[in-house]
Amino acid sequence: MVYQGKPSRGCQMCRTRRIKCDETKPTCNQCAKSRRQCPGYRDEFDLVFRNETQATEKRAQRATKKALAQRMTKFASSSTPEPMFSNGEDSSANPSFVTSQHLSSMASYGRKNQQTPWTGLYSLLQKPQMDLDGQATCHFLSNYVLIPRQGNGRGFHEYVVPLLRAEEVAPHFKAAFDACAMASFANTRGDQLLVERALRIHSKALGAINVALNNPDTIKQDSTLASILLLGLFENITTRNLGMLAWGPHIRAAIQLVRKRGRKQLRTKIGVALFIAVRTQMIVHTLSTAKPPLMQAEWWLNSDSVRDTYASQCQRLGIRTGEIRAEVNRLMSQLPRNMQSVEAMKDLIRQAREVDFECVRWAETLPDHFRYRTILWQDEIPDADYSQLEVFPGRVDAYPDLWVASIWGMMRISRIILASVVIRCTAWVCSPVDYRTAPEYATARRICVENITDIIASVPYQLGWFSTRKHLFQQDSLSGFACGEDDTYKSLSGYFLTWPLACIQGQDYTTDIQRTWARGRLTYIGKHLGVSYALMLTQLQYRTPSMLIKMDGTMANSPSVNVEKLLSMKVAKPSEILPTMPMAPQLFRQQMFQGQPTVLLTQHAMSTYDDTSPEGD
Repeated sequence: MVYQGKPSRGCQMCRTRRIKCDETKPTCNQCAKSRRQCPGYRDEFDLVFRNETQATEKRAQRATKKALAQRMTKFASSSTPEPMFSNGEDSSANPSFVTSQHLSSMASYGRKNQQTPWTGLYSLLQKPQMDLDGQATCHFLSNYVLIPRQGNGRGFHEYVVPLLRAEEVAPHFKAAFDACAMASFANTRGDQLLVERALRIHSKALGAINVALNNPDTIKQDSTLASILLLGLFENITTRNLGMLAWGPHIRAAIQLVRKRGRKQLRTKIGVALFIAVRTQMIVHTLSTAKPPLMQAEWWLNSDSVRDTYASQCQRLGIRTGEIRAEVNRLMSQLPRNMQSVEAMKDLIRQAREVDFECVRWAETLPDHFRYRTILWQDEIPDADYSQLEVFPGRVDAYPDLWVASIWGMMRISRIILASVVIRCTAWVCSPVDYRTAPEYATARRICVENITDIIASVPYQLGWFSTRKHLFQQDSLSGFACGEDDTYKSLSGYFLTWPLACIQGQDYTTDIQRTWARGRLTYIGKHLGVSYALMLTQLQYRTPSMLIKMDGTMANSPSVNVEKLLSMKVAKPSEILPTMPMAPQLFRQQMFQGQPTVLLTQHAMSTYDDTSPEGD
């Protein structure tokens, strides 16, 4: 692409009349004075991505049809997320990271896929001799960066592209992106040398971010916050022997940095995208570790940070779920068993049921473009190996796009957690009577079973059918990837699913064959989609809420268990029979994992963020 000069931010009418626009919103004063209807302003992302010139288009069309057809056939026929280019030779030089060669396919986003389906790939294939860094760049953009096509926030990591296209790419952001891109590329190639290269770049990124955090001029920049989020993603891509939740320190640092940046960050589109990304990661971290969310829902969901009403409503419910579960953990470790404590637990049951009702009402009020539909039923296969099945027997659901499916997944996980909270509190209130005789138990169990079934029904769509079986859906995607084409398997789909699959794998109300199937899908995500974090999740051996109920009954008045630390450890194989004597904390940890001991999280990530303490807005 050629440089076309600084883009005008004026309204369409003023640009057509070739006069200076004062950029007043929603209607500029020039149009108001001339009594013309102001057509509005271009989207910020449209200012970043502009179509190639006609000359570039003509040069692209001169490519030989035979060579193009061969490359397209090879690209479309791949059943795994292969790299975008076959050239695997390392470049002896160290070329500039962001060049027009590396990012030429992003012009397809500016066209919003209004041309032929192969337009984006066509641009890519103009440069078949792309160096290794360029291949890794395009691979990451085509697997992890989801761009909203309708300007409504339906994306993931969409802030990465404008930061890459900046006139001066921040060195710490460049290093963090480099590390993620190379790690993702190395995993799908299965190349240990590339993995080691990614780890070296990661070490460089940590040092560069530490410098940025100690500089008052760079600590609040968008590139610094984006770099920390990318390092969290790097941990999930490369997780092997470190603690399963090694991404936790990065997420906590991002939260503290968001607080330091204050409300000024919501004045730009990239700032809003980063804020929403941190908010989403905060909810996942809260629900997966049972830690209380930092700041209440009102702080995270003010009007300036809401780009999609329905997604924000779902996230609000997720934050409330995290608050309720954290309060249950706190009270379980502090309250004596008396009438006041019983009333407190009953109040938490009431709160959990109210939030669950709001989840149901949220699902009932969604518009058509947010709903899923059942596209087929899969019959049961006799003597099947469920760990290898692509589809679990039962229904298969389709969604408008991956982003919408991820929102539904968050809602279902929230409902499962709320139901587990109700069962746990009911068991505490009923003790020593069997809590399974209480009416609350039957309702909560049914909610868990239904949402486990719904999550399983969404997996085939997310793990490939959204791209390979589009003829079943007959609807346009609401978002697309920043590079390449959407007709291939994507690592992001597996990344979105790791948390829901791990949740149902550890539920008491998941059947044995469902658990085997979920573990098999996690293995597939780790080995074939390059998200190593999923392989670590297959080692979890906990069951909820039964293990928590057991802990509540045998560890009364003891400090609450640090769930994140428990999940970050690998210890001896658990005993087959739960002890009848009071269970010591060490023994409880033994029932969470099977495997060999390993070292806990290293402290390098926490020390990196020493200067990100919260400040007032």
